[in-house]
Amino acid sequence: MLVDTKPTTFEELLRISGLSHGTDVWLNNAQSLINDGTITLQEAICTRDDIMLYLIKQGVPAKPAFKIMETVRKGKALKDPEQWAEYKKIMQENNVPDWYIKSCEKIKYMFPKAHAAAYVTNAFRIAWFKVHKPEAYYTAYFTIRADEFDSECMIYGKEKVKNKMKELELQGNSISAKDKNVYSILELVLEMYERKINFLPIDLYKSHATKFILEDKGIRPPLNSIPGLGTIAAQSIDDAKKERRVYVYR
Repeated sequence: MLVDTKPTTFEELLRISGLSHGTDVWLNNAQSLINDGTITLQEAICTRDDIMLYLIKQGVPAKPAFKIMETVRKGKALKDPEQWAEYKKIMQENNVPDWYIKSCEKIKYMFPKAHAAAYVTNAFRIAWFKVHKPEAYYTAYFTIRADEFDSECMIYGKEKVKNKMKELELQGNSISAKDKNVYSILELVLEMYERKINFLPIDLYKSHATKFILEDKGIRPPLNSIPGLGTIAAQSIDDAKKERRVYVYR
């Protein structure tokens, strides 16, 4: 989708979010129209709001413009031929092009523009951190998203990461869902190493039970990233560690 549309602005990313979350909005619809040169990304129907606003701009009264939008975004354009014929006539009377009407007829579901804006805004924030504050990004990502993080094959440098990736690739189509998740994390770990960011050793006293910690010289993995050591056991160790520190201090 990005290759076909070549976005350069935030607004275009928003439109792409609408296209990617709709059903029959992009495939066999907007994609073909853009590739054929019939329309540009700016002209494509991307979110449900686009329909009502475009129709009003063309001269369609607000009420029928809203009803047409509701019909299209629910995928009901062709389910009531008599009603759609009436809407089609209104659009044709207001110089709505045939490609636009046919595009509406193919749509099964459409994303609201506000949702697309929220998704893209959040993605943009994450992307900013990944580019400008990579250490903070990887620390947060591994803590929040990397449930299958395995310190045994991930914290000892990129060569070990590459070897593990090759091992998983050899499984082909028989690879398990868990190993697919591991592979995705390995890709990000390799990316991190390529950006000259390293992991620090797991430390009984310095490592958190479940969270990755950003330090001056790298990222320190948590205790529960040790293979075979679950979250409950890691938390117990962490609690005992804290009690021991209090005891020594006293």
